[in-house]
Amino acid sequence: MKTRSTFLTALALAFGLAAGAASAQAFGHASRLTYLTFSGPVALPGVTLAAGTYAFELADPASSSNVVVVRDRNRTRSFYLGLTLIVPRPAGMNDRSTVSLGEAQRGEPAPIVAWYPPDAGHGLQFIYAR
Repeated sequence: MKTRSTFLTALALAFGLAAGAASAQAFGHASRLTYLTFSGPVALPGVTLAAGTYAFELADPASSSNVVVVRDRNRTRSFYLGLTLIVPRPAGMNDRSTVSLGEAQRGEPAPIVAWYPPDAGHGLQFIYAR
């Protein structure tokens, strides 16, 4: 009887670990974490990002799918947190993550207009003050 109880406990523990790992992986994918590298400065509303690699992701995919946070590569320093508008991915754009850049005046960094997370049918358009 003790062997059966030990077996059932081990089975329940294994099932719990597998379910937890699956939900953690699903959450990581849900955040749409994407590393983007820029060769020159770019702008987001209220901030200029120097050339380098940045982590783009949804701030809280469980409650809102349009709040974006942008951090440094190590995800230790935040540069941007803000609302975005959900926009359709342009026809013909590949499923890999990308951004669209707007025009800038000479000497100014190009503004990031929208971020298109990988494998998403939509993008997130940043909201700039006029």
